[in-house]
Amino acid sequence: CPPMPPGPLILYCVLVVVASLIGGLLPGWMRLGHTRMQVMVSFVAGLMLGVALFHMLVHAAHHTHTLDTAVLWTVIGLLTMFFLIRTLDFHHHEPVHDPEEHEGHAHPIAPQSPLSWAGVAVGFALHTTIDGIALGASVRAESGHGDGIPGLGTFLAVLLHKPLDALAVVALMAAGGWSKRSRLLVNVGLAALCPLGALLFWWGAGAGSSVFVGSALAFSAGVFLCVSLADLLPELQFHSHDRLKLSVALLLGVALAYCLVFLEGDMHHGHAH
Repeated sequence: CPPMPPGPLILYCVLVVVASLIGGLLPGWMRLGHTRMQVMVSFVAGLMLGVALFHMLVHAAHHTHTLDTAVLWTVIGLLTMFFLIRTLDFHHHEPVHDPEEHEGHAHPIAPQSPLSWAGVAVGFALHTTIDGIALGASVRAESGHGDGIPGLGTFLAVLLHKPLDALAVVALMAAGGWSKRSRLLVNVGLAALCPLGALLFWWGAGAGSSVFVGSALAFSAGVFLCVSLADLLPELQFHSHDRLKLSVALLLGVALAYCLVFLEGDMHHGHAH
């Protein structure tokens, strides 16, 4: 009988599913303009960047017993996600064209061929599953260390990023003429992949070594770094407007990630050696 996942992981999975479903429904509830969307993206990207470095990489180094191994798997994770995005071209966080926005501020992206739609679907499915693995690995790595909340930083990063992913998928499907029923089914399917990845990793890692857990966490840190940088770097070239808002949002996300260190228990204090 596989070990029962801890309460925090079950709660995280439920909340991530709810957040993902809400993200897919947002276009029908409110109008998300370019500036509002980019501020959200900058904040979440800053949070993911901070969580990858302050939380995941630190715990990965502890479990792999060497920083070299943790950094190696981080680079592998970053490059894996980089080539997935380059090959499948699925990582877009732009609203559907809003006629009230300035013409140069909205960039709707709609795949034009069945192959591109397949790439988007496969890309988001893999991305969502890896997020689930990151969540499961974080909870596994941080459980039983101190009296903190295991995996809190990774959970918040995934929780806030999933609505953006779901929103992007639904917006792309809407621009491509897909029905509301099809959009809902795809949204539900993608929402379920994250907890599935988290629970499968939790059960699979039960028989695995500490090094295995640490390597998976380092790989996930690399994925988080790639996703956050993919969201942030285009700002340098394409978002000359609203620089102050976007910069403040980025710094707030990084600051939140750092503050969460103190809520995840005292495990970090044992890493200095």
